Amino acid sequence: MEKVGLDHRMNTETVLYLSRKDVEEVGLTMPEVIAALDDMFREKGEGRVEMPPKPGIHTLQDAFIHAMPAFIPSLGSAGMKWISGYPGNQSKGLPYINGLLILNDPETGVPTAVMDATWITAQRTGAATAVAARYLARPDSSSVGILACGVQGRSNLEALACQFEIAKVKAFDIHPEVARKFAREMAATVKADVEVVDNPRDAVIGMDLVVTSGPILKEPTPCIEADWLAPGAFASPVDFDSFWQGEALCQADRLATDDKGQMAYYRQEGYFKETPEPYADLGEIAAGRLPGREHAEERTVCVNLGLALEDMATAIRIYEKAVERGIGARLPL
Repeated sequence: MEKVGLDHRMNTETVLYLSRKDVEEVGLTMPEVIAALDDMFREKGEGRVEMPPKPGIHTLQDAFIHAMPAFIPSLGSAGMKWISGYPGNQSKGLPYINGLLILNDPETGVPTAVMDATWITAQRTGAATAVAARYLARPDSSSVGILACGVQGRSNLEALACQFEIAKVKAFDIHPEVARKFAREMAATVKADVEVVDNPRDAVIGMDLVVTSGPILKEPTPCIEADWLAPGAFASPVDFDSFWQGEALCQADRLATDDKGQMAYYRQEGYFKETPEPYADLGEIAAGRLPGREHAEERTVCVNLGLALEDMATAIRIYEKAVERGIGARLPL
């Protein structure tokens, strides 16, 4: 992996601040984020990264504010994301996810950048699904079901369209107007037919790739039943198991996760009550230590919890591009 880390000889009296507009203006593309995460997962699979479980506070039911630190030595990327998720924000006209990310010089610990984490979180979540699908989905997958058509639904579809030749998309959201807007806008983005369906079953049945991206709930009312996910299909629940009944997940021939340690932590916290134990960590698959899909008819699932490593792999590239292009504002420490 090419080391694009921070130079500890740079100015230690200021920190680079990147607003959400700045982060987007940097122009990091989805294929670049996917490649960055694929590299990172291989490093993770070889045990060459550091990432503790993410601690958090919970000011409201099903809301969270998490601290997400990580270090990727090969990239010279160290830092922490401070991120919140509040399901009730949609009714207030606010994003579900909000946060900031801090990068530190790994040689001195001096903060070097503070940036908006909203765009990063959306893009890296979609990219992680694409990386998982690279190893666990059929290469000829051409149809996608999206359940919950918000920011994560968009980024996941965009990322999958970078990985597969997508011809058909079925979209479901509990707010039909949200699904209709998603269909109009994403049809142009991914250059595929996007059909709005009025129930979750129609967004799963017969689809090669399925993404559920609703709020993360400790006591969900899951609706996806056994036999909905077709033999040979791949699913990415990025909302833990909020959409999925235990019987449906138990049908998976292979169920992986992006981090077995964090999944065990969340299981202790009361999530994943009916979810089977994962056979592999995505890093183990990417590094070739455990197999991905082996047969065309396998049902495969990867429960991506969202990792600080994904944020640091993305943020260091945003930082480098911002410095090169003179984007952002220097603030005194």
